[in-house]
Amino acid sequence: MTPEFLPPSRRPFDAHRTVVEMSSSGIPFTLATMIEAEGSTPARLGAKAIIVANGAIFGTIGGGALEAEVQRRAVMAIQTGVPAVLEFRMQGAGVGDKQPICGGTVRVLIDPTAAKDRAIYAQAVEAQARRERGVLLTRFLAVQPSEIAVEWLAAGASFRSSFPGADALASVLAGETPRLLASDLSASTPRLEVLMDPCIPNPLLLIVGGGHVSQALARQASVVGFEIAVIEDRPDFARPALFPVGATLRCGAVAQELAAFPVSRDTYIALVTRGHSQDAEALAACIQRPAAYLGMIGSRRKVSLLRSEFCESGRATVEQFARVFAPIGLDLGAVTVPEIAVSIVAQLIAVRRKRTAARMPTS
Repeated sequence: MTPEFLPPSRRPFDAHRTVVEMSSSGIPFTLATMIEAEGSTPARLGAKAIIVANGAIFGTIGGGALEAEVQRRAVMAIQTGVPAVLEFRMQGAGVGDKQPICGGTVRVLIDPTAAKDRAIYAQAVEAQARRERGVLLTRFLAVQPSEIAVEWLAAGASFRSSFPGADALASVLAGETPRLLASDLSASTPRLEVLMDPCIPNPLLLIVGGGHVSQALARQASVVGFEIAVIEDRPDFARPALFPVGATLRCGAVAQELAAFPVSRDTYIALVTRGHSQDAEALAACIQRPAAYLGMIGSRRKVSLLRSEFCESGRATVEQFARVFAPIGLDLGAVTVPEIAVSIVAQLIAVRRKRTAARMPTS
């Protein structure tokens, strides 16, 4: 008997990967995608969820009454095999009204036929694993999406279709945000719409050190979408059971492992080793590399001493050391290990989303 749904994974939800896995297993499901989100809405454009025949949902498109109705319609779509576009106007009269009162308008594309495009979604998943960029195109008719066409375009690939065009593709990749475009073919033809969904590799958090702070940080960062890699020189602290599923673990001399590790502009580095000498060694190995973020745990006195030593010895310039978030994390008054991990992840999010973040006071 085919199971009704898959048990939740310890990995963060990935809609494209889940489509591939469920398609391979033969489990009937519907892919729900937010294709329009105007005004105050509970989810963003491009948000996805998977709904199976018993109504269980993986992922979210906002929760609440809207999501409950999407789940109900998705189960019906599994039975009929017919795609649909659902429109919701969240204009409830007040807190006692059963209708959502956010004030926005959303449309959701319901696709019970997504399994037919397993190979396309697999291309997106495989590109993500290789840390490559691309765009997933979903074409459908606005009124009656009787057939949904999905296409994967790797960054830099030639774009043969005149709609939406190469310029739109480049814009979506540059902005890293989904975009919905519409083409009025003729007065007598339903409007064709295309959701352009950029697939950008998740940022990589490289944690140097495998102790308790490292383990808590890895768990917290994984939840918000960071891929995790850990460098540790003690085998007992580099065990897979200590870190999220899928984390890359390297055990060996810290400086050598760091020198061999590929660091790019979407790599975030957190130095949380067991002592100041190890942190200094790690900092020297990566302070001149092009990471998006470099943070180091430690007291204000430790940071001050390392700053003086690095700048006076020529191991780093004043400007290079100024890039280091040290002491690491936001000033939340954190005391416990989980709180310290939260303060670091909050800083990572700020750098990722805003390109800047507040720093701990240094005096």
